[in-house]
This record gives sequence, structure tokens and C-alpha cells, in this order.
Amino acid sequence: MRIGIPRESRPGETLVAATAKTAAQLAALGYDVVVEAGAGAAADQPDAAYEEAGVHVGSSADVWASDVVVKVNAPTDDEIGLLRRGATVVALLAPARSPELVERLGAAGVTALAMDAVPRISRAQSMDVLSSMANVAGYRAVIEAAHEFGRLFTGQVTAAGKVPPARVFVVGAGVAGLAAIGAAGSLGAIVRAFDVRPEVAEQVESMGAQFVTVDMEQEVSTDGYAKEMTAEQEAATAAMYDEEARAADIVITTALIPGRPAPLLVTAETVAAMQPGSVVVDMAAANGGNVAATVTDQRVVTDNGVTVLGYTDLAGRLAAQTSQLYGTNIVNLLKLLTPEKDGQLTLDMDDVILRGISVSRDGEVMWPPPPVQVSAAPTGEETTVMPIEKAPPKEVDPRRRLYAAGLAAVLFLALATAAPASFLPSLTVFVLAVVIGFYVIGNVHHALHTPLMSVTNAISGIIVVGAILQAPVDNLAVQLLAGVAILLASINVFGGFMVTRRMLNMFQKG
Repeated sequence: MRIGIPRESRPGETLVAATAKTAAQLAALGYDVVVEAGAGAAADQPDAAYEEAGVHVGSSADVWASDVVVKVNAPTDDEIGLLRRGATVVALLAPARSPELVERLGAAGVTALAMDAVPRISRAQSMDVLSSMANVAGYRAVIEAAHEFGRLFTGQVTAAGKVPPARVFVVGAGVAGLAAIGAAGSLGAIVRAFDVRPEVAEQVESMGAQFVTVDMEQEVSTDGYAKEMTAEQEAATAAMYDEEARAADIVITTALIPGRPAPLLVTAETVAAMQPGSVVVDMAAANGGNVAATVTDQRVVTDNGVTVLGYTDLAGRLAAQTSQLYGTNIVNLLKLLTPEKDGQLTLDMDDVILRGISVSRDGEVMWPPPPVQVSAAPTGEETTVMPIEKAPPKEVDPRRRLYAAGLAAVLFLALATAAPASFLPSLTVFVLAVVIGFYVIGNVHHALHTPLMSVTNAISGIIVVGAILQAPVDNLAVQLLAGVAILLASINVFGGFMVTRRMLNMFQKG
């Protein structure tokens, strides 16, 4: 089968659906890949790069006559007319907001796969285009804000005086929000963030930002996205948004609700009360915006000197990087669609990922897909649990405990009498070490258990040395115990350092 990569027809679009590298990877799956001439020029992908990768560069007619057409943006009416019946088109279709497009695709008799409908499950992360593009857009939002802000992000103490750090407030802690938090924090700003999903607070704080809390009931998300707030929640957060925005130098909003217009979070009154020179980047501008002063794809300066950016092409402003990420997402999807790597596309409707992105199939409208549970959050279904009747606990005669304690004391006294003089001091140290170790380890936060284990297991080396010293003793029992001690302690030592090595590899680039 042939895969066609057309030039994007949307005015100002800089992205391309496949770079030279990812196009070669598609060819390695057994497909014949053709790229329209000039398709990757704006993303630093000249035609010569595709040819060097062994990919054919052809005309628009060659591309649109392909069995599979892969795009970035949804096809226009004219482009749908160019698709042959039975072909497959892969693009960002926004089917929840574009019912007319869904109907046109179905009527054209094509199979349409929406890259922006990939379910948020672990197995689909490598195909999640929205996360890939949001990550780049969140970073770029901070760069755009820094350019408009015109001042330092980091605080400094100089001979000429003290420069305070910039204050950044991020609304929404999804992929874009976290990327913005990381970028602003790396530039030295004081970052505060809010999200209606309470489970993201730990992620925000792990990136060095402060999570803003509101006194309201917050629900754990069940689909990876924020839910539309109730009237009570909106009232509880309105005052917080106003206070945080007034105190911030830069506000970045990322709040979106799947299939619905973006919620209005920052009112005109709040923008009017912000300090002159402040900057607002509304990353939800494509869906209506979170800020009252936002104009889609425009830079607006209010009467009080606040700059509001409503750019919708933030990811496209880093075209080379974004195209590579998008192309990699496409490759991962085609790997799933081509299990035999024979260049034959197989659409398995039993696969939750493929069913979730299927908008139409051979002319039949498949949207919307069945819901997918993607979180460990409670589903809301009540489960009846039958109580288990337990037998009443048997009463233990107190005298038995007394007898057992007395017997243990007698045995210990006999052992201490027969043992060498060094036995009691060694036993005392051992008991104290067990008690202290129990309370120290028991009070360590669970998140630190792994690094604690990987480092402190090296202490087992002391046991290895002691066991080696005892091994030559002319006593079979002592030799056996020493051998077992050497084996087990050595496993602890080597295992601890292996775990440490694996942890360090996670933080190494490349």
C-alpha cells in the first residue's frame, strides 16, 4: 500500500505529517511512501532530505491517489473530494467539534482516523499527538511570554540593586501546563499553578511550583481530562483566579473541556486590575479562550497595558521539533496498524485504541466510540459487599503468657551462662540495631524507599566481612551460617548497586 504525505493547505501552517526520518520508518514497515514536493520546507525538511532517506517526492496528484493519506490538519472539502473511495485518511480531525466533517468523511466512503482522539491509556502514550504538541506549546508559551514581558525571569542581587523574580501563574496542570511550569521554573520564576483535578498537585510540586488550593470539593478525574466545574466550584475559584492573576506578572491558561468551548476563567475586570506590563498567554484560544480579552490568533494590548496573546500556532512555531514528534506518533500508530510489517493496513475494531480513533470506516460513521476507563479513580458504581461473620476471638489465658515469658527468660539465662563473654554485648547491639532500624525505616516516606534501599544495602558489606572472618572457624555449623550470610549479604550489596545504576540511567539523556 502507498502512504501519501501532502503539503498542508491551511494558511500559515508550518508542520508536516512526516519528516525524512519518520517517512523512512514508514517505508521500513513495507509501505511505499510518497511526499508532496515542498511539504516539509517550513519544518526544515527539504525535498532532498526525503530523497536521501529513500522516500519518493511526487506531485499532489500522486499523494492524494494513495491508499493512505496522512495529514496534520483535517482535510478540506476539496481535499476530501480528492480521496479515492476506500482510502484511509489520518489527521487531527476534532470529531467531537466537527460533526459536519464526520458526515462528509462518511459520505465519501473513506476510513478516517483521528489522531486527536487517541484514548489516554498507557499503551497509547506513544501515539498521543495532543500530549506531544501540548508539551511543545507549553514550552513555547513561556518563551512568547518572556519576549513580551521584556524583563528578567530570575531574581538577581546586583550592585545597582535587587531584581525580584517574575511571578508566573499557570491555570491547568495537564501536559501543556506542566511544560509551562517546567520552562518558567527553569528560567528562575516563582511559579504557582492550579488545576481542578486534585491528583495533579504532587506533579506540580515535584516540578518546583506551588499548587494553589481552593476550599471546595474536587473530584478525581476518570478520563485524564478536567471536568466542567459546577456553579459552586466556579464561585469558589473565581476569587482565587482574580487574586492570583492580579499578583502575577505572567498568566498562562490551558484549561480545556473535551468537546466543549473553553471555560472563561479570567474576567475582563481581572485583566483590568492586572499590573501594566503583565502578559497573559491563552492556550485555549482555539476553543474560545479562558480569558475575556483573548482574540484568536491575535496579540491584544489592553488599555491598562496588559498584553494578551491568543496564538493557536504555538507548537507550529517550533515546526521542526513538533513535526518530528507528530511523525513519530504516526509511525507508532502505523506499527499498530501493520502488525506483520508487510505494508498492509489492518484496522482491528477490537483494539481499544483503533476503535477510539475511528471516525468512519468504509463510509460507515463510527463516531463516537464507546467510553474507555483510563484512570484508577472510582467509577461511581456502588458495589455491595456482604459482611463476613467472624468467629469471636478466643480468650487467651493470661497465665499462659506469663508462663511463656518465664520460660523464655530461663532459656535466655541458660544461653547467656553457656555462651562466651562477648555474647551479651553483641546481642545487646543486635537488639538495639533492630529496634532503631525498625523505627527509622518505618518513618521514611514511601517515595524514598527505593533510593534508601539502593544506598543502604551497601551496609551489608559489613556482614560479608564478618562472615568471611567466621568462615575459617573449625565448626561446621558456624561455617554453614557464615556461607549463608556471605551469599545473602552479597546479593544485597550487588542488588543495591544495580538498582542505583538503573535509577541513574533514568536521568541520563540519550
